[in-house]
Parts: sequence; C-alpha cells; structure tokens
Amino acid sequence: MADKINWYQLSAEETFKKLNTSIDGLTKKESLKRLEKYGYNEIKFKKPSPFRRLLKQLNNPLIYLLILVSIITAFLGEWVDTVVILGVVIVNTAIGFIQEGKAESSIEALEQMMVPECTVIRNGNKKKILARELAIGDVVLLESGSQVPADLRLFRSKNLHADEAALTGESVPVSKGTEAIETPDLPPADQKSMAFGGTFITQGSGGGIVVATGEYAEMGKIAEIMKETQEIMTPLTRKMEEFTKVIVIAILLVALVNFALSAWFGFGLIYSFMASASLAVAAIPEGLPAVLTVTLALGVKAMANRNALIRKLPSVESLGRTTVICSDKTGTLTKNQMTVVRIFSGGKTFKVTGSGYNPQGEITFENNPVKLSSENKELKYTLKAGLLCNNASLVEKDGFKVIGDPTEGSLIVSAAKADLTDKTLRLDEVPFESKQRYMATLQQGLDENIIYVKGSPEKIIKRSRNQLIKGEITDIQEDEIYAASNLMAKDALRVLGFAYKVVDEHKNEINPDDIKDLTFLGLQGMIDPPREEVIDAIKKSKSAGIRTVMITGDHAKTAKAIAKQLGIGSKKEKVLTGKEISRMSPEELYEIVDKVSIYARVAPEHKYDITTQLQKKGEIVAVTGDGVNDAPALKAADIGIAMGITGTDVSKEASDMVLADDNFSSIVKAIEEGRFIFENIQKVILYALAANGGQSLIILGALILAPFISLFVVSLPLEPVQILWINLFDSIFLALPLIKEPKEANLLEKPPKDPDEKIVNWQFVRKVGLVSLAMAGAGLSIFYIYGSAAFTDPLNEFLLTQAQTAAFATVIMVHVFYLITARSIRESIFTFSPFSNKWSLLGIGITISSLLMIIYLPALQILFRTAPIPAEWWILILLFSLPGLILIEIEKFIARRRGWF
Repeated sequence: MADKINWYQLSAEETFKKLNTSIDGLTKKESLKRLEKYGYNEIKFKKPSPFRRLLKQLNNPLIYLLILVSIITAFLGEWVDTVVILGVVIVNTAIGFIQEGKAESSIEALEQMMVPECTVIRNGNKKKILARELAIGDVVLLESGSQVPADLRLFRSKNLHADEAALTGESVPVSKGTEAIETPDLPPADQKSMAFGGTFITQGSGGGIVVATGEYAEMGKIAEIMKETQEIMTPLTRKMEEFTKVIVIAILLVALVNFALSAWFGFGLIYSFMASASLAVAAIPEGLPAVLTVTLALGVKAMANRNALIRKLPSVESLGRTTVICSDKTGTLTKNQMTVVRIFSGGKTFKVTGSGYNPQGEITFENNPVKLSSENKELKYTLKAGLLCNNASLVEKDGFKVIGDPTEGSLIVSAAKADLTDKTLRLDEVPFESKQRYMATLQQGLDENIIYVKGSPEKIIKRSRNQLIKGEITDIQEDEIYAASNLMAKDALRVLGFAYKVVDEHKNEINPDDIKDLTFLGLQGMIDPPREEVIDAIKKSKSAGIRTVMITGDHAKTAKAIAKQLGIGSKKEKVLTGKEISRMSPEELYEIVDKVSIYARVAPEHKYDITTQLQKKGEIVAVTGDGVNDAPALKAADIGIAMGITGTDVSKEASDMVLADDNFSSIVKAIEEGRFIFENIQKVILYALAANGGQSLIILGALILAPFISLFVVSLPLEPVQILWINLFDSIFLALPLIKEPKEANLLEKPPKDPDEKIVNWQFVRKVGLVSLAMAGAGLSIFYIYGSAAFTDPLNEFLLTQAQTAAFATVIMVHVFYLITARSIRESIFTFSPFSNKWSLLGIGITISSLLMIIYLPALQILFRTAPIPAEWWILILLFSLPGLILIEIEKFIARRRGWF
C-alpha cells in the first residue's frame, strides 16, 4: 500500500483520511495491528554464514582438480606432493574467505542509519518510542537537529529545512512545506511536502504522518536494490574464471588421453597413472592465483600513495580498463562549499574571486580590485546585509568550515573578502519561511536601528520602494535588477536579494508591517564551484579514451552550468532528468545512455539504471558517490568509488575503492596506476602460463616418444615434486619482479583495453606456445642426452636421477632466460637497461642459488629427488636454455613490424 501512492500529491488532510487516523495519533491497539500488517520499521538482512562463505571460495574447478590430485597422490604414498598441493588450496581459499568477509557490510551500515528513538503522538499524548515500532499512520514530531525516522507526509512546517544530501545529492538543505504537489513521478529531491527517513532536520520544526517504513521507505528501497544487485565480476576475474574452466577441461582431457595412450602402448597402470598425474600437476598453474594476489596487493599499496584506498583487490585491474566514469557532482566534481561569485549592486556587476569557505579572495570590477568606500556604499551595505541577516558562523579548524546553512555561510565569506567581519547586536529576527521567502533581522545602531532583509529577488523587489545607487537613494530600477537576477540564474547561480530600512532607535522588535518600503541594496549570486584540478583531470581522462558522465540530484540548470565549466559533454547536449528517466522503458534508456553525459534530479534507482545500461553497452563503468543514494550504483558498478571524507559508511562499504581526499583527479591518477598494474598482470600471466605449458609438453612428449626411445619407459624427465617446485617457487620469485618494471610515460594517451579481449588470444598463443616448445625441446633433449648412459646401466639409479636433475635445471634456466625478455611484452631487451629492475636481478639470483642448493645439498636432494651433476654439464644446459629468449625476441620483432600490438 505505502509504496504505490505518491503521498506528496495528496493534501495533509487527504493523507490522514486515507490512513484512517488523525492528528491525535494512533491508539496502542491500532499501532499493533498496523505493525502486524505492514511490519516493523527495519531493514531486514540475513548475513551469509562463515560456512557458506567458505564453500563459495571452494566452488572453483581448479580447486576441485587440485583436491582430486592431492587425494590420488596421498593414496599412492606421495606425501610431499600431497602436502604441497593442499597447502596451495588452503592459502588460496583463506585469501578469498578474508576478502569476502565484508561483502555485505554496506547493508549492515544502512541498518545502522535507522534512528533508535523518535517523538510521536499516540492517543493524543506526546511520547518517545523506538523507531522500529513506528507504524503507518503514526504522527511524528520533528525539530532542528533530529533525524527523520521514516518517510513522512508533512502536515506542519515552521521554517523546516532538511539535509537530504545523503539521499538525493542535493548540495544545500531543502526547504520543506505542507502543500500538495500535483506533478506525478517526482524524484525524492522534488517532493517538498515529504521528509525521508535517514535525513536530518537542519532548522525549524514540524510534524508528519508516517506513510512508509522499512523496505517501503526510500532508504529501504535502496537496501532492496542492493540485496538484488549481484557483485560485479571484474574483467580479470571474469576472464580468469573462463580461463580456469577451459584449462581444467583441457587438463582432464589431455590426462585421460595420456592415460589411454600409455595403456595402449603397453605400459603398466601405475606408470600410466603417474604419468597422467604428473601431466595434470605440470599443467595446473598452482602458483598463478598467489602471484596475481600479491601483484594486486602491491598495486593496492601503490594506489594508497595516490589517495586511492582499494577495498577489493580485483578492482585494481578494473580501473585500468575503465571506459566511463559516472560521477556525482556535489563534493566530487565540486567543493560542496557554496561560494558567492557575483554581486550586483548600484547598477554594477562585481566578481568575487576565491572559492570555498576560505576567505582568501577579493571583489573586482572590470578585473580591477575594489575597496569599500563612499563611492560604492551600496556594495558595502549589500555585503553587510548578508553578514548580519545570517544565522551561520565561519570557524577555522583543520581548514575553514561553516556551522549552519551553507548559503548563509557563503555570505559571511563574501563579506570577509571585503574585510567586513564585525557584527552588531541583534534585537529581533523574522526567520525564513517558505511561504514568505525572506528573512529579516533588526540590528542596533548608534542613533538609529536598522532592519536588514534577504530573500528571493522577487520578494525583495516587491517590498522595496527605492534603491541605493552611488551612495544616494533613488527610484528603484526594477527592470535592471530583474535582468541582472535572470542573468545570474541563467548561469545556474543561486540568487538572493538584499534590502534595508532605517527605524527608530527605540524600536526593538519587527512587525510584519515593517517589511515594506525597503531600500534595495543588491544581489549576491552563489554556486557550489567546481574543483580547479578536476578540469585538468577530465581532459586527461578524455585523452585516455574515458568518458565522464555527471549524475546528480541537483537541478538541470545547475548541472549544465557546472558541466560546461568542467568540460563534460557538448554545448548542445541534452540534460536528462530523473523525471524523464522514470517515463522510459529500460530499452529506451539503453538506446540513449551512451549519448547523454549529464543527468540531473535523479533518484537512487535512476543512477543504478544508468550504470547497468552502460554495462549492457559493454562499458567498464566506474561510479563515484558519497551518499546513501549512491550505494546501489556503487555496488553494481565495475568499480565503485566512495568519498573518504564526506562519504557515508553505507557508500564506503558498498564501494570497491575509497578516495582519501574526495578528489576526482585522484581517480584519473588511480586509473593510470591501474593500467600500469594491468600491464604487469599481463606480463605475469604470459610468464607463468608459459612455464605450465612447457612442463606439460615435457610429460606428454616423453609419453609420445616412449615407443621409440626406451629411456622414457624407465622414467619421466621430471618428478611431480620438481614440477610443483617450479610452479610455486620459481614462478613467484621470477614472476613477481615483473611488477617492478618502470612505468611507461604514455599510459593515459592510449585507449582502454578491450574488456572482451580473452586471455587466450593470438598474443597468448604466440608467446606461450613458443616458450612451451622451447622448454619442452630443451628439457627432453637434455634428459635424453644424459639419460642414455643410465639406460645402458638400468641398475644405476643415480645416473637416471642425474639426468632428471639436468632436465630440472634446464627447465628452470629456460624460465630465467625467458624472464629477461618477458620484462617487456613489446620492446626488445636491447631497448632497456638490465639494471632498471633490480628486483628481477634479485629474483634470478635467488632462483639460481636455490637451484644449486637443491642439486648439491644432500638434505634437499632427498626432498626433491635430485643428484649432483658435473660442472661441464652446465655448458650444454645453458645453451639449450637460450632458445626461449631468442624465439620471443624474434616474435616481438615480427609483431612490431606487422603492427600486432
């Protein structure tokens, strides 16, 4: 019932009648009935159990395969292999489990926004109750500083203003009234006769009747959207999942074929099974998940230095592929600090420099600084009226801040820029109300008292009889004032008019009759100004092939003006409003979503819809926001970016990344870092998977050659434990240093990578295929060369172990030489210094040192089933290891010539 009616279209009387209640409130019996019917005022959410989260991490084909292999190796008594494989499973599962721990904390944070207590009228008596016990039809009382406990249709409003920034994105408190609004399908920002749960009353008092609670309230609707929103997989996660499925199927098929061929060739079942198990172990990229996790984790640390705090590791890679940034306006693209930028007084238009609440700046006329003097008395009085007809205050604490209404705060700052700071004694005040649309104060003077009035230009002009120009009182120039006001409004400035009236020194209170026959002083136009650094950041994002889209709860005219200053969209581009989106079908929105860059007056579900439709267009979407209204879109986006300073807990918990400085330009820096990290991930994947391919071919090649070369019937070139060592240790110590390669200078001058580009592409096949063939050829050749002597003396197992050790050393050295060329996917090794990445040199040193220890230390010989090899063997091992480097260098040369990159 509550979520199907536009309550703002009904009058307060009609609302009471519709809900069958009165201003005296519900009886206890009636409230209990309604709680049973509509439910308690709470957001319900069931958090997944730790056991379910653990099962989710184990739900991976690669994990299944590793567990299966570990069971088989345990059955065969190969305990070292079993322990190593299970260790990989445990580590990967633990990492995922920890990351998943806060996945649904956003809804928990939303639950915390529910007000614990509120004041209601029950059976004619005022009382406090738990907010969760609010029933539809309850009468709630509101006052300044209180939080609205549920969605209310207001029936009483006295100077009532609400801060709805967290829900609607509105940059200033909204004036609330009680009049019905006929227009249908209004977003929450335009429902002036409604107060919404979770928002705050900044001034005034009022009362409302509860029309929606729990999941039916606007905050509850956001929670429902978030519950229904699936966690978006990043391009890397999606591709790795696809690749994992492909590789698991391929491994199983090749292992089965391997087993069948072994049996067909007449080998024993134990030999056939061990050969197939070894092949599976060789092909499984056990070390890759750990390497990718560490790569992303180090990327997170680098981004933190750029004020981008990553909450979910895979999001690092998403940043590098971002094609559209959907940004909130208030506080992200702008300062969220109202600033007077233009003053009209005495027939002249002045400009005000500086932005935000810092009083550094000056007032200029025709680009020349203006000092207050008798020649511009009207300018001084205009500023003075703004300073004195004011209830806000400016404080300096960790920067300048305004306590009170931001609009009034901007008037204090503009006065301070002209060195006006002193306040006289206030004798009386008429507070601002939506009906009268003005505020007045009575200030004590020396021989006379003065009434200062501020309000909408129309109201002030109508109540003024004359005007102060060049220090003299003259006839009011209404046309000129209206023209100046309209010009400011056209530039999306919020305009206030100012006037004064001299009264007797004995007068100490204001009567309604006093607010007439005023002397008009001037106009002040203010706006929430754009951040200066954002303009350059948007230019950079354009050159990087990234489109910036503004999605705001503010008015269309304001959004258009700010977008123009920032360089978002084109001059002729249409601004799409939330009201228009509400009338569109998903298909209609899909058709235009890539042609619109400015959205205004949007509701939370609109931002979510825009995000999802852009994703259907194939875009990788980053969404920024700081309010509760942003949470569904933040969660649905490929990369959700919350504001660290102004952001609500809800938006932070729903996000993938938090901006420590709330600065849009930090997003562009983070995207550059993300692209750099993605380049490194590409290098790591191409390096690590080439190792698996080479080892798989060695096992498969040994089997195929077995009917022709009897040596391969006696033993495989590599033991399973040696394969595991290569996959886990060498891959980490040789692959991880690749992420320390120097950053390319032109990362933001290239278009984003195609999100649909597969891991297994032509480049992958070339590089992995060439290195795999080189590794297999080298390993099999070395094993055959030094294993032939063992075959002539079958009882000498030491000679056979030496041959396996030589093959093991060859495979590792192929890795080492491949690393040297893998430092760049495109460029030749002769174009960069071998010392520019000291981590690679360290990794090579550790790998070779560990290899020598495994070969020559007795304790490690037992563990890894190796034997010491003669020094002269190393010459041939190194020569056979070089083709991996040479072939890739040739591949890069041809690829550059043919433009394959």
